[in-house]
Amino acid sequence: MMAETLLAFTVLLGVLIFVHELGHFMMARRLGVRVLTFSLGFGPKIVRVRRGDTEYCLSAVPLGGYVKMAGETPEAERTGRPDEFLSRSKLARFQILVMGPVMNIVLAVVLTAAVFAFGADVLAFQDDPPVVGVVAAGSPAERAGIRAGDRILSIAGQPTATWEDVYRSIGAGRTRQFPVAVLRAGESIGFLTKAWTEDELDVAGFGVMPDVSPHVVQVMKGSPADLAGVRPGDLVFSVEGERVVFQSRLMRAISKHANRRITLTVKRDGRQIDLHPTPAANGRIGISTGDALKVVQPGLLGAAKMSLTQNIEFSRVILRTLGGLLTRKTSVSELSGPIAIAQMSGQAAATGLRLYLLLMALISLNLGLINLLPIPVLDGGHILILAVEGIGRRDLSAKVKEKVLLAGFAALMILMVTVIYNDLARIFWR
Repeated sequence: MMAETLLAFTVLLGVLIFVHELGHFMMARRLGVRVLTFSLGFGPKIVRVRRGDTEYCLSAVPLGGYVKMAGETPEAERTGRPDEFLSRSKLARFQILVMGPVMNIVLAVVLTAAVFAFGADVLAFQDDPPVVGVVAAGSPAERAGIRAGDRILSIAGQPTATWEDVYRSIGAGRTRQFPVAVLRAGESIGFLTKAWTEDELDVAGFGVMPDVSPHVVQVMKGSPADLAGVRPGDLVFSVEGERVVFQSRLMRAISKHANRRITLTVKRDGRQIDLHPTPAANGRIGISTGDALKVVQPGLLGAAKMSLTQNIEFSRVILRTLGGLLTRKTSVSELSGPIAIAQMSGQAAATGLRLYLLLMALISLNLGLINLLPIPVLDGGHILILAVEGIGRRDLSAKVKEKVLLAGFAALMILMVTVIYNDLARIFWR
């Protein structure tokens, strides 16, 4: 399993890095800037091939890549030739710098559209009015007083006509209190609650869920579930009296009772039936399950529109999250790093190509947007320096640029240590 996860992560990261650096490379070549090196990875070069003026190489550390251009920095050997980076206009340099992040954003849109073109799986309830079916025990929603049957009217002042609106409104991971308005017995009632992130990476919200149940797709012959009478098509209502809504929660609820007989309540033909499997030592009972989904066939144009809509919405969530870090509405403990991405890559690849490509698209979008941030060392930081020089109509000194880039590098290193700590805490220590 570790080898498959590592392979899935390496392929995902390699594609995203290649596309990003390809953007810089193509724009530089198009504008007549000489490219000396195109590298996937950093550090010692493992494989290298020269074609014309450019050396293409694969380097030892795969967490990034770079395109080295002639005359790229004031310290580099320069002749003043027009094919050197610093000999070109600020507009040309801006185009070269911005093209890497743009290519990542384009890749996200293309991958998402390609997946949707073959049929888009959407949650069956996402277009339904957000009537609360379940309030998670111990959640902020329960502590605030929200009940099953409440109809959510708005969150933080944003109207919520559907469940999709609810999940979209909490996607930025708020950590401070925000207002929720619900309709109960014909009366509008207001509450104050806050976002809630459990240990698992796939659960974020404030503890309200729709009235749906995961369904049994397959039952392994001779498994505890098979011996207990579980059948394909059963809707799993609860485990040991704990109401389950999504398959991730179902698997987690079952795994807590390894080697102990449990009561699994299922809905079959309109009736509730109690079954009593005994999970194995690994916490499994031999079933595969799925959430309540519906498939839509949008066609090529529809898939492109859905992809644009989804990526715009994801971009808003990403930017709200980044903004929340600055205003302290989002905790740094919610950020994930390379270990978590590797884990998600392995899980997505094991599920199928579709989910793997969607994960690749989401991470590519994150990479593109983050690289546009005005942080020194990132592309956005270099663009900011260009803008400052353009407004001031004079270039910054090499010493000033060096100090700015060093500060940006230090900030990135602190961020990297933080997200790796988060990954370890989330996966191994909690």
